[in-house]
Amino acid sequence: MRNYDLDFLKKFSLVILFLMVVTAGLIGVAAWLHRAIPAEVPDAVVQQQLDRIAPAGEVYAGATGAAAQAAASAAEAAAAASQVAYGGTTDGSVIYQNLCAGCHTSGAGGAPTLDHAHWDARIAQGEDTMHRHAIEGFTGAAGVMPPRGGNPALSDEQVIAAVDWMIENLK
Repeated sequence: MRNYDLDFLKKFSLVILFLMVVTAGLIGVAAWLHRAIPAEVPDAVVQQQLDRIAPAGEVYAGATGAAAQAAASAAEAAAAASQVAYGGTTDGSVIYQNLCAGCHTSGAGGAPTLDHAHWDARIAQGEDTMHRHAIEGFTGAAGVMPPRGGNPALSDEQVIAAVDWMIENLK
């Protein structure tokens, strides 16, 4: 071997030795951290923390607090009422004129118009079946009935009222 080959082998061996020492050091630090950090916090420790940070008392705002609570509940009730279609009416004619007439007057999408020729077979299935199809939706051979007539804000009672009104007003 030549002199420069031996010099290269010495330096290469030193680099490999240095990398082995660094790797062993990293493995040692990782093992120490694994033993030092608990894997899971015991329930008793969690409860102690919750007890320590719990508030000492509650705030009483007097009449102002009661007024704020009343206003919040009134706003919540108004928001809930605004989510009900047509003001929550169960008048079938109002619901029919505002929603159902669009399809059931013209027969769009295979919707049965208000005559016995289209409804007698459906009536024979029973009111419960017609109500369920109107609420949940139905896809038949003649067409499609979207759930709640396409208005998800309708309550079950409103849908039933509209179906009953339509049955009562067949020609």
